Amino acid sequence: MRDVGFDIPKQHPHGNVPIEKPQEIHIAAVVCGNRTNETIVMIKSALIMSSIFIRFILFADDAATSSLNGTVKLWPDKVLNRMSLDLRPITFPADKAEEWKKLFKPCASQRLFLPSLLQGVDSVLYMDTDTIFLTSPLNVWEHFNKMDEMQMAAVAPEHEDFSTGWYNRFARHPYYGNLGVNSGVMLMNLTRMRHFGWEKYVVPIYHEYKSQIVWGDQDIINIVFHFHPEKLYVYPCHYNYRPDHCMYMSVCKTAEEQGIHVLHGNRGSFHNKKQPAFKAVYASIEQYSFGENLQTLLTNMKESLTETVDTNCGKLMTSLPKLLKI
Repeated sequence: MRDVGFDIPKQHPHGNVPIEKPQEIHIAAVVCGNRTNETIVMIKSALIMSSIFIRFILFADDAATSSLNGTVKLWPDKVLNRMSLDLRPITFPADKAEEWKKLFKPCASQRLFLPSLLQGVDSVLYMDTDTIFLTSPLNVWEHFNKMDEMQMAAVAPEHEDFSTGWYNRFARHPYYGNLGVNSGVMLMNLTRMRHFGWEKYVVPIYHEYKSQIVWGDQDIINIVFHFHPEKLYVYPCHYNYRPDHCMYMSVCKTAEEQGIHVLHGNRGSFHNKKQPAFKAVYASIEQYSFGENLQTLLTNMKESLTETVDTNCGKLMTSLPKLLKI
């Protein structure tokens, strides 16, 4: 794994085009069904929060591929010059393709096969489509350099509290640690995963536990690391902040101290009425157009969040030390 620095690339005298290509990071996602708009918002948030070159590797169905291409090509050159969009077809093992495709959310289990599908790529930051960067993706990526030589992936805990934990109360299969992990924001050292023989573990685990798993690929990831805990690095909850961290009370202490780095609107929280604070952040970035003043984005987001202070998550999120780490 190569070191990734924090140098801001030298700029063209007119401020638009880098003179030299900066170091790049790889962000991967899987897009099927109605997840295209979420994916666009996730990509926008990464570009808003960072000046480094980002290669987005998206496995997408035909409809999503067309929509993503059509949207991204309209963005300003100064944005397009610091990103690339690598769109690839959904690909599963031929003998069980439909079964894998329908596991949990449409196509989500594609992520389990990234080590073999991305042979020429050393490492990626895998993101669920319903995630938003509130800090530079580099602040997540730098955890690669904190992993020891055995660890091949990094994720955040599924829960912080035994009384509300899902895995410790309901899971009928093995899972990582005491409370399990959430795989929505996952650093994957693909080189190490290939050396480990990742897919030789994944497929048999699926066949053995498929009648017991509920959360699809995340459950399979939990099972793998239950048996190989030394292979997993766990970063704090503010790198994968979900409604569970605030809907009843604040249970993510690092978010209180350092702010939210990645907001994860799982269970439809960016779209339904159950968590208006999550929906407010999503809508602010969705409505933002590249070229507009970033301070305007921040102001609009704060104003929208202020209207949600009658909810636990809204109250907590408006009190955080710094909302956007631009």
